[in-house]
Amino acid sequence: MKIAFFSTKSYDKIYFDRYVSTHEIIYFDAQLNEQTVNLAMGCQAVCVFVNDKLNTSVITSLKALGIQLIALRCAGFNNVKISVAKELGIEVVRVPAYSPHAVAEHALALILTLNRKTHKAYNRVRDGNFSLERLTGFDLYGKTVGVIGTGKIGQIFSSIMLGMGCKVIAFDLIASKELMEKGIEYLPIIDILKKADIISLHCPLTEQTKHLINEHTISLMKDGTMLINTSRGGLINTSDAINGLKNGKIGYLGLDVYEQEETLFFNDLSENIIQDDIIMRLLSFPNVLITSHQGFLTEEALSQIAQITLTNIDEFTAGLPLKNKVV
Repeated sequence: MKIAFFSTKSYDKIYFDRYVSTHEIIYFDAQLNEQTVNLAMGCQAVCVFVNDKLNTSVITSLKALGIQLIALRCAGFNNVKISVAKELGIEVVRVPAYSPHAVAEHALALILTLNRKTHKAYNRVRDGNFSLERLTGFDLYGKTVGVIGTGKIGQIFSSIMLGMGCKVIAFDLIASKELMEKGIEYLPIIDILKKADIISLHCPLTEQTKHLINEHTISLMKDGTMLINTSRGGLINTSDAINGLKNGKIGYLGLDVYEQEETLFFNDLSENIIQDDIIMRLLSFPNVLITSHQGFLTEEALSQIAQITLTNIDEFTAGLPLKNKVV
């Protein structure tokens, strides 16, 4: 099968070239959208990532080009108009899990960096400044961590925080029996917001969870709450989060995702004027730490993403049941 691979980065080529055997991959740096969809001409499948735009127009064009399969090399599929793909007879597959430890561990990295200010200490020492002024953090031990969403990543993150000596409380529509056996208490989301010293988001982006963190929910938090998001940017109303930072409800904000990230993340814009005023405002706060969707970026995760994506394509080519089909 000939596959048009969009939003290509160097690490994509390394890992997909390592594991591909029977398929031909045509790599494109460009994101998939209305302007680039014709690059898929002559292919039978497209392989896309989180910021490729597969709206009604794009999927209709893909159908006209003869595309039979959309292979997501990620877990989320909120960027794909699934109903249109289904109507047009295009199958959609994804990578539901690819080393969930990678993202869970990155959430911990954001917490520790924000708390102990190691990023600031690193820059100070490199400049010959060995002062400890304004680097005071707090013990994680004994703090209450609220986990919103306890799928595979949320479960691993919860276990990590238990190992740090934290009290973990959680919210999910389906409680994990394994986490409850470890002593984690499931509570209504309002109680999570009120009780947690640290809140970490690990839920998918749906119509119900969009802007889950907003002016109202922020007002329920303790003063100085640490908020971490390694899931999807749209879970947070960023303008409301900025107000929460200004009034002290949010004492620390760690983001690996951002609602408008498709125009920024995965690109080197160091010589450009950033046009996004909201993210520039965020970057002006000393208690905000942003990484550009790198939570998945480990050798183990990249290997699994490539292997599972190619297996999904193999299953489609062979006419087998698609284990990772998006319903």
